[in-house]
Amino acid sequence: MRIGKKIKNLRLKKGLTQEELGERTDLSKGYISQIERDLSSPSIETFFSILEVLGCTPQEFFDEKESEQKVIYGQEDQTEYIDEEMGYKIQWLVPESNENDMEPIILTLQKGGKFKKFEPSLSETFAYVSKGRVMVRLGRKTYVAKEGESIYFHASDEHQIINDYDGVSELLLVATESYL
Repeated sequence: MRIGKKIKNLRLKKGLTQEELGERTDLSKGYISQIERDLSSPSIETFFSILEVLGCTPQEFFDEKESEQKVIYGQEDQTEYIDEEMGYKIQWLVPESNENDMEPIILTLQKGGKFKKFEPSLSETFAYVSKGRVMVRLGRKTYVAKEGESIYFHASDEHQIINDYDGVSELLLVATESYL
């Protein structure tokens, strides 16, 4: 079991940044990053503190349920996170997809909304704009995609998606492991 990856998935489900988790557990953002990448192992006390902040018991964390693969997912399987300050909503279309190689979401951006800014990574991102128009900042370059257009990029530069429409924009976004 990759403990770090599972901690990262729980953190993302809670809508916390590494910095926020660090603040709530008196750990540095860098140390949280090392734990999530399995470069460092927390002490038992630190591990329990992280789980407490993430709302997970040790039993739930280590429970490895063997089950038949689920193939079809409905609305009842979806979870969402709303960031009113930044003006976006994420709908995870597949439960625990952030534990897989790709993570499909629906991203809804309110007028003036901005998705969080991401650091460079090895991930790839695909998006289809189903409503409105978005601006993609990729490094120093800016691209605009309107309804019916697709977006695809390697996340090797800092990047962010911003609503560039006088209304709500929505996109289906699929990113590989290290994006969200």
